[in-house]
Amino acid sequence: MFKKALLGAASLAVLAIGSANAADLKEFRIGLIGGENEADRLRNFQCLVDQLPKAIGVEKVSLFPAADYDGTIQGLLGGTLDYAELGASGYAKIYLQNKDAVEPILTTVQTDGATGYYTIMVAKKDSGITKLEDLKGKKLGYADADSTSGYLIPVTALPKDLGGVAVKDYFAETGFGGGHENLVLEVLKGTFDAGTTFGSGVGEFTDGYTSGNLRKMVDKGILDMDDLVEVWKSPLIPNGPIVVRTSLDAGIKSKFKDYMVKLPETDPACFAAIQGGDFKGFTEVTPEFYQPVIDARKAQIGS
Repeated sequence: MFKKALLGAASLAVLAIGSANAADLKEFRIGLIGGENEADRLRNFQCLVDQLPKAIGVEKVSLFPAADYDGTIQGLLGGTLDYAELGASGYAKIYLQNKDAVEPILTTVQTDGATGYYTIMVAKKDSGITKLEDLKGKKLGYADADSTSGYLIPVTALPKDLGGVAVKDYFAETGFGGGHENLVLEVLKGTFDAGTTFGSGVGEFTDGYTSGNLRKMVDKGILDMDDLVEVWKSPLIPNGPIVVRTSLDAGIKSKFKDYMVKLPETDPACFAAIQGGDFKGFTEVTPEFYQPVIDARKAQIGS
């Protein structure tokens, strides 16, 4: 009887410690993937820093901008970040290394109701390049090795439109532009003959579409779409997930998810800032939604 009482007391103590740890979470840590100017990323997510403490019951919300995609990915794998917005390939990388590290909970819905977007390959308008055939033997730029639209999808989907020829054999050279924004700027400078970035595919190319990197650059005044032509558009890619640390307290997860789902209505400006363009809202997702990308990444990259 005494032994059972001790065991019961120990169990209650463990539960109490767990509850205390959950209640004592003072800082909610947000990872910001690379690919865009750091000052712009910090400014766009400031509304979450201001609003989330009250919404989810923490003392402080901190932003951790990474130099590239992998910086945020490693933070999530190491448990030092609580939330981030990833591309599908970035999530696949985490899943393949530790499927229990994070949970995908939401993704965006385009204005036409789609839950996907596209790789948009662009070239300078005055280059004379208008189609894939014009790029044979030229230099192609990718955004980031962990980007879905900027690398994984072009490498796996392009060969079908190149007559079955592998990308490495069709182009004289390939390289990375250091993120989507910088890649487009490098295309305009002539470093690459063409580059792979992303857009919603909804609306007009001349506007940078309704969302995506091109639209963000247009809205910031650093890109004139009259300087670019669209050379290739990929098949539809699943929109990237909002992920949270799996070991995060269930109550905080629930409050955070509820806050995000309501954000398009409660603060449309904040929603547009963090998502980078026009979206209808969020919808729930599970790992199964990303299985095709997980399989493609495993086959192409291995992890």
